[in-house]
Amino acid sequence: MSATILVVDDEENARINISTFLSSKEYETISVATIGEARDCLNQGNADIILLDAQLPDGYGPALLEATAGMPARPPIIMITAFGDIEMAVEAMKNGAHDFLQKPIRLAQLETSIQRAEEIISMRRELAHLRRSRQDQVDFIVGSTPRMQSVLEQAQRASEASVPVLITGETGTGKEILADAIHKMGPRKDKPFIAVNCAAIQSTVLESELFGYEAGAFTGAEKRKHGLMEVADGGILFLDEISSMPLDMQAKLLRALDEKAFRRVGGTNLIKVDVQILAASNRNLKTLLEEGNFRQDLYYRLKVVDLDLPPLRDRKQDIPELVGLFIRKSNQQMGRNVLDVTPMAMEALMVHDWPGNIRELKNIIERAVLFCDDPSLDLPQLPNEILEIINKDKTTRKSPDPQAV
Repeated sequence: MSATILVVDDEENARINISTFLSSKEYETISVATIGEARDCLNQGNADIILLDAQLPDGYGPALLEATAGMPARPPIIMITAFGDIEMAVEAMKNGAHDFLQKPIRLAQLETSIQRAEEIISMRRELAHLRRSRQDQVDFIVGSTPRMQSVLEQAQRASEASVPVLITGETGTGKEILADAIHKMGPRKDKPFIAVNCAAIQSTVLESELFGYEAGAFTGAEKRKHGLMEVADGGILFLDEISSMPLDMQAKLLRALDEKAFRRVGGTNLIKVDVQILAASNRNLKTLLEEGNFRQDLYYRLKVVDLDLPPLRDRKQDIPELVGLFIRKSNQQMGRNVLDVTPMAMEALMVHDWPGNIRELKNIIERAVLFCDDPSLDLPQLPNEILEIINKDKTTRKSPDPQAV
């Protein structure tokens, strides 16, 4: 995201040096020397982040914290303090300051503090966007990282063309949600979306589940049953964990896809269907091909479009947006009114590697909202495994670049 930073400092050289550095990092900057000028900028909505000196000609910098306390989305305020003003800085943090930096300002620390403020802004913007939006199909499918944007663009095109799609990714990355989004984005959105977990159905039953059966086809088949492929006619059939499908069933599925038709178990009539097939796997299908456990012809038939969902650890820039999404949904489900996340809590969420991916993040935010009695989620609402990671990270973090202004 592109943030505009308001630099409030009565020392002209400090304003120039800070603005020059921030401009080199592609931030927009506005420089003022007084609290009055800062208030004018805020009233005009010109600032995303405020860099605020403590001692100013027309007043005490922290007074701006009180003046902006009632703003619905107060910009994160980073206090600049002189040596010896630690007590003031601590009090400012209690009153809602995002961070504080001591003079002389170390540029590496400044950049890190601004990046954390950007995470808060991103999360807030996502919350605001989702409050206005009536579309729930995006669920896990949010993200501004280039890799996620590429996945979404390809998914959109695949939905419009109704071609087969193979969705891969680790457990918890949102494969079924992406499949559902493809359904809702495309021309089949008013037709059925049928999801089948191939790993949850016994191999001996899978054929009759997909293709149905005629009365008397086997013991217990008292009347005809329509298969899921027939039920999905005109819409989408989503085959989750297709890597679990037995080889003999893979051959039957391939034939049905090629012919766009099938026969019920025990039947002779060919049933024509128009179904878009989406398949997903958290296992490496290429490895299964080499091992002889997945048919090569079916693999290439399914992957007309191949969408690989990245793990959350590789798209951490999307965490603030996702946090905003899950807070909004948890508020709706639980009747809560959580509005924000503290900088320390957001830092903890950004440090964690998320082995359970987005599903793990969703569950943790739901738990945090449940136990949060304040407007902002904070560290006490996060589980111990995340708190232990951030504490370890703090003890091993390297000292910043000594360059200062």
